[in-house]
Parts: sequence; C-alpha cells; structure tokens
Amino acid sequence: MLVHDAFDPLRKSLKTGIRLTIPIILVYRDALWHIVHMQPRPDLVSPDAPPGLTVFQITDTPGTPASHVYMEAQVFTPDSKSLVLHWPAHPHGCDRRDPLHRYYRCDLEDGFRMTPLTDEVGAIAPSITPDGQWMYYFVVADSRVNGGRFFLKRVRLDGSSRETVLCVDRPLPGAATIPSNLYILSTLSSDGERLATGAFLGDGNTDNAPWGLLVFDLEKATGAVVHQSPTLLNLHPQYCRSIEPEASRDILIQENHGGHVGPDGTMTRGTSGNGVDIHVIRDDGSLLRDIPVGRDGDEYCQGHQCWRGRTSWTITGTGIANPRQKHGWGQELIESLPAPPAGHLGRATPGAIRNDMSRSFDIPDFRHFQTDRDGRHLLTDCGPYDEGGRLFLASLGEPGRDPASGWTHLLDLHASNQSPAHAHPFLSPDGIRGFFNSDETGTLQAYMVAGW
Repeated sequence: MLVHDAFDPLRKSLKTGIRLTIPIILVYRDALWHIVHMQPRPDLVSPDAPPGLTVFQITDTPGTPASHVYMEAQVFTPDSKSLVLHWPAHPHGCDRRDPLHRYYRCDLEDGFRMTPLTDEVGAIAPSITPDGQWMYYFVVADSRVNGGRFFLKRVRLDGSSRETVLCVDRPLPGAATIPSNLYILSTLSSDGERLATGAFLGDGNTDNAPWGLLVFDLEKATGAVVHQSPTLLNLHPQYCRSIEPEASRDILIQENHGGHVGPDGTMTRGTSGNGVDIHVIRDDGSLLRDIPVGRDGDEYCQGHQCWRGRTSWTITGTGIANPRQKHGWGQELIESLPAPPAGHLGRATPGAIRNDMSRSFDIPDFRHFQTDRDGRHLLTDCGPYDEGGRLFLASLGEPGRDPASGWTHLLDLHASNQSPAHAHPFLSPDGIRGFFNSDETGTLQAYMVAGW
C-alpha cells in the first residue's frame, strides 16, 4: 500500500487559521488509487461556539466507514502531533477477517498525512508507546477457541522496522487454556514496560467459562493471566497514566455481572446496567479495589470510564432514574478514588469518595468522555441524542470536590447515534484538539475540532 499527497496546503491552514483549498490524500489499494479527503467543515460549528473554532473531517471514504480507535485508547504520540485511526472500521472495532482493514498514523501537522502501519488480516488493539516511537498491536492468526494462535507485534510509527515480540499458541501462566477472542483494546503502562488486554479462557466445551486480564512484560517478551472471572467479558482495561511507581501499576477494569457466554465465547445473555461495576487492580493481579458507582438498584454504570489524566482519580459515566429525561434516566459524571473492596457494593461502598462533576445540570445527559493528560479539561458528547447529540468541552477543578465548569458547546454532532455509530470523543494529550466520530454524511467518518 502506498500513500501520496496530491497537494498539501493544509500546513499553512493549520498554522494561520485560514481555510484553503481542500487537500487530498490518495491511498493505493487493490491496484486503484482511493481518494481520502481531509476537509474543513465550518457547517458543523455551533453558532454559540468560541470564535475561531474549526472542525475538520479527517476522512472521507464514501461507502467505507472510518473511525477513531476508541476514546480511552492510547493512540497519540506524546507531542500530540500524531494519532492512529483505522478503516474499514467502526467505534467498537472492526471486522477481524476484513483484508482491507488497516491502522494508519495521521500526522496532524503535516497535512493530515496518512501512513499505513498494518497490513495483516486480524490486526487489533493498538497502543502507542509513551515515547511515541512504536505502536504495539496484536494479530490473530487462528481464532479457534483453545486451539488458536496470535502474535504480539510492534511497528515504528514511520511504518518501518516491524517486529514480532511474542507468539501465543499455548496456555499462559495463570490459565489452563490458550487465550482466544482477544479484546478490541490494549493498554500500556506509563513506563512502557507492560501491556495489558483481555481474552476468553474457555476450553471450547465449558459453558460460561472465564475471561482473563492478560499482562505482557515487553522487555522479557512474556505474558501471564493475572486475573480471571466470567464477569470480565467486557474488560475495558486502562493503565493508570501516572508516572508514580505504584500508581503506574494500576489497571482500571470493568466487570459485567449476570452476562453469559457459550462454549465458544459468544454472548448468549447480555448484562443490564445494574450488573456492571468498576474496579482497579494491580497488574500482578493483587490489590483489587472498588470504584463506588452503580449496583444499588438506583444508579447503574454505563460502561464508560477513564482515569482523570495522570492522576489516580477516576471518572465514571452513570445512569440514574430521572423522570424528566426522555429515556427516563439522567446520565451523570462521577469522580472517585479506588476504595478497599467491599463485595461489589458499588455506590454503597463504605467510606468512599464521590464527586458528581455534572451536578450543575438539572438533567445531565452525558455518555462518552475523556480528559487531557493533565486532567484539566474534559470532552464529552451530550443529549438530546434523538436530535443528533452535541459536543461539549468543560474545565475540571479540584479533584474530588468541584463540579466541572465552563461548559462550552462546540458543535452539534448530527449523528444517528445508533450503535455502532457513537461519537466517542476524546482530547489530544495537550488538550488543544478534540476528536470524534459521526455518520452525518451517511457513512461513519473521523473528525477533529480545534481553536477554542
């Protein structure tokens, strides 16, 4: 696959704020040149947006959905100048059997130049190293339950020097079966030494077999299953991005109580919001702690959560009964610290700290969100979703105490909001650019907003 800039006036546009001729990127695939437009979209800017706000549609692949990876994924270089996205894809992953699926490095200050990083069928779960030099990812070569094979690989972000770190075709320490059904996301420790993801640990015959948290030592090229349970089927693992030695070993995880999978790992019964709770665990499988949200019959976890920048504070999206809301539920943003385990009590966890960051709204309606590296700003989508949804930026005050403030309406998403077409907004590490998905053109595409 080759990538070529047909013409590139955008560098001047980004530095001056002047909107110039649309640059075009050509991607050579299957003996054809495919046009991938990057174009300013002033029509998407909200009338009450800050002066100078600019929206860019990063991809334009008619008939082929393109998407950012995921709002919590580590897809940025530390200088905030490049990120990884993919197509054909959607906000919850991709078809792992699609031979056309690729991950691309998008250089934001070089005309949104796209550099293909993968060409393997079955490539999933990318993470960029803290030094911005490498992207780690997995390649599923054989998807059979307890009989398959996958590789942990890495590639330099210029597309060169691809290396295979490890082949997993036998049980890892801590489990009796070969991991399968790899999770769509991975996460790297802040020192770049360890990578974690999730996988199914079934034997192909047992009903509702466990899922596991897999942690890989990248220097030693070894892996282990450090925690397992049937409730880990939608793990959302996220390493704490703190550079403090102890905090950097913590991983935020999600449990889904009440779900059920068949012998092949296919879900046969889903989990209601009341069955979801959030925990923090050390990456050796010790020190399991609780996040005090949901599980009390009145409040539930949405399944969207993140660390607040590089701190040890977490932010969880919750739902709570609110008859004034169209769907009967308000959707809040709850900040908290991990608490000693109390038996999956959620909001009722004794002695826990909770801060409702959305309490300045009578009817909060927030779903997907992420903060910048310093934990000072938050980007989130907001209802009414049946009208396409809106994108808001907020400032964050003293952890554990202040509500989010300075709420700024950036744009209307004009999205269908039908799964999997979710906005999944997130900020660049430096907090000066925001990113989201929308299918407002009729096909899901990736976007950027800047200039607030």
